[in-house]
Amino acid sequence: MASLPVEVLYGIYLGLLTGIIPALVSGTLGFLFKYVTGVTLPGLGVVVLSVAIAGVNGGLMGLLDPTVSSSPRLLVAVVVIMMLSLWAHSQGDRLGVSMPKRVTLASLRRRNISADVVDIVGGVGKVTLRPVGPVRDMEGYPPLPTELRRTISEGSWALPADLPLAELESRLVDRLKTEYDLADAAVTLDTQGRATIAAAPPASGLSRRVPPGKRAVSVSALLPTGAARGDSVVIRTDETRVAGMLLSAKSDGSKPPAPPKPDPPGDGGGVATDGGTEEVPIPPTTAPTTTGGEGRLTAAVTREQARTLLDVDRAQVAVTSRGTRREFELVSLLRRSGRRFQKVSVRADGPLDGTTIGAATIRDSYDVTVLALRHPPDETSGDRRWSFSPRGDAELSAGDELFVVGRQAALAAFTEVVA
Repeated sequence: MASLPVEVLYGIYLGLLTGIIPALVSGTLGFLFKYVTGVTLPGLGVVVLSVAIAGVNGGLMGLLDPTVSSSPRLLVAVVVIMMLSLWAHSQGDRLGVSMPKRVTLASLRRRNISADVVDIVGGVGKVTLRPVGPVRDMEGYPPLPTELRRTISEGSWALPADLPLAELESRLVDRLKTEYDLADAAVTLDTQGRATIAAAPPASGLSRRVPPGKRAVSVSALLPTGAARGDSVVIRTDETRVAGMLLSAKSDGSKPPAPPKPDPPGDGGGVATDGGTEEVPIPPTTAPTTTGGEGRLTAAVTREQARTLLDVDRAQVAVTSRGTRREFELVSLLRRSGRRFQKVSVRADGPLDGTTIGAATIRDSYDVTVLALRHPPDETSGDRRWSFSPRGDAELSAGDELFVVGRQAALAAFTEVVA
């Protein structure tokens, strides 16, 4: 009989030789049980099955002769087979947990951002998207102004890292249109978060920002410092009080009439001390704001209020508080629980066209919940009809928009089937 170290090496060799097939069987069974039933196969059963398969495999290979059976190499081979089987079973079980239940062509084609560029902020993965190369002009539109092109090329945008690249591209397009009032934009991302951007300059100015049913009216007033587009303002005159949304404002550089004390020279924003003027740091803002003083503002108001303000030479302006945005807290709670929002349009001749929410069994079939339903614009008024928390008898037709919530995998499967 060979020495003990040689017998151990022989045992490891025999264990690897006869344990490959039992390991494959153990891994496959572990994956199938976990993926189909969600139950983990007991490890003892896996070990017994693997040793039995290895015994048959070894017998067919002629390895279980009396010499092998009476030597320590058999015990070492059995231990190696058991370890291989348990490792393969654990890997198959883990794969059954991580693999999505519904594998579709869209999920196979879906690309995600690389983990190398993801930053964890407050337990949530964020990716910073930056332009690469020059910002290109879009065909059919005038060229971008030089200043706007440089501003976009120097920008950066932080978005959730758990979104596929297609969704990140769509969100970045929305951000560009909103922040720079672009007429159109196109974005192509790679897995490193580098964005190739093509943009079209704003096709119009004020008219694109006026909400439907509103009118834009400009008045002269003493403007508060720090007001930005979208703020809620109250315009007071001698006869009335008008509430509206600030569309634009510009100070003319003059100081308010008869101030109690003149402002210190400079750009403003100083605190007088015994040693002179101490500069107070001003926090950066994400949108242009007013610098205060006399100027003109443009606000969106109703048609009746617009007639009143057109005859006013000068008014008083106050910015009102919007309060806490509770909808953001709701979105944060849903995100912490693993849920996401998604807007899905019902396509013509699709599975939801001409049916109802209850008949389509959206909740049971796709594991998503419909929060709101928006119908196409009415032919007479042009307004879109909303339905929040729609009932099961709500009818669906082509062009309707469903706002659904659910887990990311369920939303992806529902979007692919419905839209």
